[in-house]
Amino acid sequence: MKTFILYSICLFAVAAAACEDSTVSEDNIDNSEYNNIHNQPAPLYWSIYEYCYQQSQNGVSNEDIDFTEQQWDEIIEWVAQELKPYGYDMICTDGFIPMLTGDDESGYMTRYGSVKLATLVEKCKARGLRLGVYDNPLWIHGADSTPVDGTGGRVTFADLKYQERDKVEHKTNDLWFNWVVATHDGAKEYIDGFFRHYSEMGVQFIRMDFLSWYEDGKDRGMGIVGRGYGQECYELALQYICESAQRYGIFTSLVMPHLNNNASVESKYGNMVRIVADTGTGGWGHFSDNGQGEIYPNWPNCNNMFDGFIHWSKISGEESVILDGDFTRLNTFSTTDECQSVISLQLMAGGPISVSDMPSTIGDKVSFYQNKELLALNEERFAGKPLSAKSYDKDSQIWHGKMRDGSYVIGLFNRENQHQNRSLNLTQIGIKGTWKMRDLWLHEDIGETDGEINLDIPGHGCRIIRLTKKE
Repeated sequence: MKTFILYSICLFAVAAAACEDSTVSEDNIDNSEYNNIHNQPAPLYWSIYEYCYQQSQNGVSNEDIDFTEQQWDEIIEWVAQELKPYGYDMICTDGFIPMLTGDDESGYMTRYGSVKLATLVEKCKARGLRLGVYDNPLWIHGADSTPVDGTGGRVTFADLKYQERDKVEHKTNDLWFNWVVATHDGAKEYIDGFFRHYSEMGVQFIRMDFLSWYEDGKDRGMGIVGRGYGQECYELALQYICESAQRYGIFTSLVMPHLNNNASVESKYGNMVRIVADTGTGGWGHFSDNGQGEIYPNWPNCNNMFDGFIHWSKISGEESVILDGDFTRLNTFSTTDECQSVISLQLMAGGPISVSDMPSTIGDKVSFYQNKELLALNEERFAGKPLSAKSYDKDSQIWHGKMRDGSYVIGLFNRENQHQNRSLNLTQIGIKGTWKMRDLWLHEDIGETDGEINLDIPGHGCRIIRLTKKE
């Protein structure tokens, strides 16, 4: 039976070690036993998001949005030529387009619109790329009568859904989704089957969305959107997801989470978490201006990428969960300075670069995705920190971090419209002596410093400086 999810909102191999059950404490969270899931760099990839978003904005219904094999061939070839040489090694689906079952008896998704996922895997593989899939192991796509593999036919998909006996946050219907209730018999097997299904297909990346709706049924922008299955059920679901994802070597991207208790559950069980509202129309608004300085207790906690990275830098690090600033649409930025800023901050914060521009929209801006000196930060899982965690403090626009060779990378940003001076005394980051300076956008050595970096930054611009100790 073919089903699809209506979705109208914007929405590698890792260590094969199973996560263990543990009680989460709100304070002094110790995630050390799960650090083995936090040893991968943030992914560099292309997403179909912009195409789907624009189709939806143009009034095309979700049932009618599609991306043909010919369109996929063109995108895969473009990514292979323009982005793969710089480390972008994946193509990823997103929402909007119907997510269909029916090509086998598993009940899991096998088609994305008119194209089989297995076909996309092979097309990507032929050009040295991987396929990532937008899907959620807590969504039920198949018919109620479908048996859950691993239960001997004892449990069907219908048994996984909400029952009157279930304790929920709201006595209402769920909007859009048929959710797996993690406390139900067969839920663990269903989730494991989900990851096995994709592993056998050759998929190593799953982007799972609308997690806040599952946890408490609330969305700050839409209000009550579902029943909400509670924190305990939510944590159990993420534990099952973590166990199976590790078993099959699949990277998990957690999208739209509330990140309660300083993201204690998500940072324990997921590889990557979204920390900002949907990209939408993109541009400087999504990067810096939308609701600047406003931090909320639930999803979305931040309305712009910059605030999101500042606020959640407290949970990031070389062996911690990856912060995801959502998709990048460089064609929506106005100036060279803005393009450099959005790429720089994501790499300074240890986040992914999720290219969503189409070849028809990117124009002459693809080179901003191709800065090898900056992309070197991603290769070694660099994750810098702001001098201040307060978004209204100008020191939050100064980022820093240490490379494995002992050099330091300093990011001086300017979120204002006019030129601003940014200065850093090296003692503020605990170093001294004489250091050689290299500008990673100019690709030039720019002299030495023995105590301070002091630079004028254009409006909406940045300077990314690598400091190498002078022998």
